[in-house]
Amino acid sequence: MIWYTALVLAVAAERIAELVIALRNARWSLARGGTEAGRGHYPAMVALHAALLVACLAETWLAGRPFHALLGWSMLAVVAAAQVLRWWCVRTLGRCWNTRVIVVPGLPPVTGGPYRRLRHPNYAAVAAEGAALPLVHGAWVTAVLFTVSNAALMAVRIPCEDGALAGADARV
Repeated sequence: MIWYTALVLAVAAERIAELVIALRNARWSLARGGTEAGRGHYPAMVALHAALLVACLAETWLAGRPFHALLGWSMLAVVAAAQVLRWWCVRTLGRCWNTRVIVVPGLPPVTGGPYRRLRHPNYAAVAAEGAALPLVHGAWVTAVLFTVSNAALMAVRIPCEDGALAGADARV
């Protein structure tokens, strides 16, 4: 379980790196007239992502979840693929990538990288990682609860983001 704890802590460190980048990008976007949408659901999103990491460790340690090699290694591959997809999104969006919904007027929509194939590839990465990370070490309750909670949150977040982007397109 030590290596699993290290994995979850590495994902936590990655989340902190994301927040640092997001804060820098938010400053850049707001300085260029960007407007933020979805402030109301943002705290719930932060809480859900923090709870995922805590619950992964809590369920594994407290419930004594065993490591099943076939499931664990395959889910680790999904976690790794989700990280690659997430950072591809970050790189493709550049300064426009954020954990918040901030739209800078006049900037064209991004259609390159993973956005050629998927409308919201970052959210696909989040969903895959949120289901797979707990399952690396058998934390199936966490995987189910995160997946259901994340789906409910995405039912709010994605329309918010699409609406903000559509409003920006209308102003251009």
